[in-house]
Amino acid sequence: MKKEIHPTAYVAAKVVCNQCQSKFEVLSTKESFDVEVCSNCHSFYTGDQRIMDTAGRAERFRKLQEKSSDIKVTAPKKATKKQEAETEAVVEN
Repeated sequence: MKKEIHPTAYVAAKVVCNQCQSKFEVLSTKESFDVEVCSNCHSFYTGDQRIMDTAGRAERFRKLQEKSSDIKVTAPKKATKKQEAETEAVVEN
């Protein structure tokens, strides 16, 4: 292996969970981590059904869909021959 190109491995990197405040150690190149959810409080590992985000992405998506359905989209009016001639004259000059 080449020397001085690999990161130093911290034997005991400290991890702190922001949800349940549990602390544990892992091997990593960083000294410490803050994680949102760990295996102690994640619903997949605990079997609990907890809602973490009450007004989440799905609700915001529905609101945006309702807003966009209220807006009417109209096709742009087709230019008349007179308007086309005027724009061509402006472009040529």
